[in-house]
Amino acid sequence: MAGCSGSCGSCNQDCAQRDLKATLNKKSSVKKVIGILSGKGGVGKSLVTSLLASKVCKDGFRTAILDADITGPSIPESFGVGDKRATALENEDALNPVITDSGIQLMSMNFLLQNENDPVIWRGPVIAGAVKQFWTDVIWNDVDFMFVDMPPGTGDVPLTVFQSLPVDGIIIVSSPQQLVRVIVEKAVNMANMMNIPILGLVENMSYVKCPDCGKEITVFGKSNINQIAETFGLPVLARIPMEEKTSLAVDDGEIESLDIPELEEAAKIIENLLK
Repeated sequence: MAGCSGSCGSCNQDCAQRDLKATLNKKSSVKKVIGILSGKGGVGKSLVTSLLASKVCKDGFRTAILDADITGPSIPESFGVGDKRATALENEDALNPVITDSGIQLMSMNFLLQNENDPVIWRGPVIAGAVKQFWTDVIWNDVDFMFVDMPPGTGDVPLTVFQSLPVDGIIIVSSPQQLVRVIVEKAVNMANMMNIPILGLVENMSYVKCPDCGKEITVFGKSNINQIAETFGLPVLARIPMEEKTSLAVDDGEIESLDIPELEEAAKIIENLLK
């Protein structure tokens, strides 16, 4: 609400009965919003976000990425646009997103910094406010699917995204390690508590395929993704292998060139939201 100090402990207002959704810029159009979430860092949320946006774009839809990882953005480098800066509209308090080679619209904190290596040393409420402004103050041009790359955990930013943006569904990213199981379950429980639909689970770094015999080698041990999926009644949308070509494409800023067949089902689930 207007004038909110962010201090819920000293407030007598019942925000549960209020509409906290942020208003999309009047010049923007976004049909569906997909959140990419994990309770832990380092599992590949940004990779999955970038690959899905690229895949859905190749299927003929207009896609965008809102990089909500304010303090650790990696989306610009993956697309080779780390040196780009967002441009302001003349006589308006609004920004144009950066456009990739294939037409994906991007907004990231790095596009607003003087130097991309400058640290963002902000507290949670300020970071959450920046994420909301990416939604309200950027001119998103006729977007079919916006992917929101969220920072790890279940704190300020995921809460802001769930409360402020009209999220149509989320995809939870995990990796095979046993430690990740509890973290994934936290993310699932948060989404359920916030009444956000979970489209499914994606496991990254699932295995390495032997170049000689094709055998799948489980570098991080036996996967737990099927047990987690069964526990919560969720589909496993993809198991993404570790491949040198993926790493090289990301490092070279050419993630749009990748074709990851393992993401076919995930892309179809997302695209069906418009049908």
